[in-house]
Amino acid sequence: MAIKRYLYLWHRWLGIALCLFMALWFVSGVVMLYVGYPKLTPAEHLAHLPELPSHDCCVGLEQVLAASGRGEAPTTLRLSSVAGAPRYLLGYADGSNLAVDAREGWRIAPVDVRQAMASARQFDGNALAHYQGQVQEDAWSRSRALDSHRPLHRVQLDDEPGSLLYISSQTGAVVRDASATERTWNWLGSWLHWLYPLRDSPWWAQIVIYLALAATFAALLGQVVGLLRWRFAKPYRSGSRSPYAGGFARWHHIGGLLFGLLLIAWIFSGLMSMRPWHLFDSPQRLATAGYRGAALTASSDPQAPVETLARLRQAGFAASELHWQVVGGQVYRVAYDRAGDSRVLPVAEGAEVLAQLPASTLENAARALQPGAPVQVEWLDNYDFYYYPRAEQSMYGNQRKRLPMLRVRFADPSATWLHLDPYSGALIEQLDRRQRVERWVFNLLHSWDWLPLLERPWLREVLIIVFSLGGLAISVTGIVLGWRRLQRGSGRRRAPRRLKTPIPIPQGETP
Repeated sequence: MAIKRYLYLWHRWLGIALCLFMALWFVSGVVMLYVGYPKLTPAEHLAHLPELPSHDCCVGLEQVLAASGRGEAPTTLRLSSVAGAPRYLLGYADGSNLAVDAREGWRIAPVDVRQAMASARQFDGNALAHYQGQVQEDAWSRSRALDSHRPLHRVQLDDEPGSLLYISSQTGAVVRDASATERTWNWLGSWLHWLYPLRDSPWWAQIVIYLALAATFAALLGQVVGLLRWRFAKPYRSGSRSPYAGGFARWHHIGGLLFGLLLIAWIFSGLMSMRPWHLFDSPQRLATAGYRGAALTASSDPQAPVETLARLRQAGFAASELHWQVVGGQVYRVAYDRAGDSRVLPVAEGAEVLAQLPASTLENAARALQPGAPVQVEWLDNYDFYYYPRAEQSMYGNQRKRLPMLRVRFADPSATWLHLDPYSGALIEQLDRRQRVERWVFNLLHSWDWLPLLERPWLREVLIIVFSLGGLAISVTGIVLGWRRLQRGSGRRRAPRRLKTPIPIPQGETP
């Protein structure tokens, strides 16, 4: 009996402390089902780019790399349009970025207000733009992916979505847009769900982790207590199998039994999303430099970009952005148009414009990562449990996942898988054993990323909303019960102590 009493007490007081947070998580989770945290998706980025110019463009790679002033080779290199003019954008292994003017061949200094406004006009030339200054980080730019672009220029557009643009001070490119709808709903969505009011605290991650851990423990205790209080064999005198005849206590008890397991799964998987205690850190990442087989150098592409663009136009393709990709020691130019379609043009002389890289090229480059070691190669023509697309508003909505796709499995200690994109030759993702476990305990349990449901979004949304309402009911009834308990305790503390001997009242006076 003493153990039961402690179970009840722990559940009661943890519930009093945590039910409000759980209610906020359920409400904000439903909002996030439809409105995600602001991001600039690849489709949005490309849709706002003009076609690259057919003349007066551009200096070659030799001049670009010389102008960069960096001793090491870039890991990414692309020719795009920034502030209404062609510009090379270079990324490096340390995460830094820089830009080179594609016409003049000089490195862009830190971007000023004039260039930021020009970038905003390129994004939407029909809208008035209002400069709002520079920020290191604000409500809609809390993302580590933006760290190399900070400080960020903020520009508000008077367009129909009410877009707030964030522009890199390093390259001048628009790196994020946040519509008025996203900004409004995210105060009730991501902002609450991730407890962003506490984001500036150095303890933010630990606060979220241990709140979720405590909430998981409270929900587990609630499930145990709920089962202990339920009469399976013989009803209570009231005829009910719950000891509570009615009111919030009964709703809390029955709701917990109906939705408690899902409540536990959601809170626990939310805890796992924070990757607590380095549980999902890879002990040994597979070095992927061998997949490229060579670095981008001044001699990687001797052809002038204007000739490359002309060849693409002859093939009926209007390029808005041009990437240089190295696969297996060979250099490929990957072009994208405004619709997101792509073409590949090998640097090799006389090469034809391709829709995809040859399968043998990708497979041989992947095998070069571990020469002589056994590998399994699999071409996916359909999505599966570990490779699937997500809606734009989701956390992974900025990841473009096309089919077919090449999966390469290695027999290394971490059992690493690589996913390779034949449309560009890019390494989409690297998944080791721990990351595949994370796929189960976070993506499946928390977001219900299960193909039968992802293929039927209406069913997935209905189920998530119904079960979220169940979790909300448990949380709200817990809040009410907790408040009443605190009120009763407070009332007892404030009650005056009764005296055993009455105080005599003198004649002529009233009490």
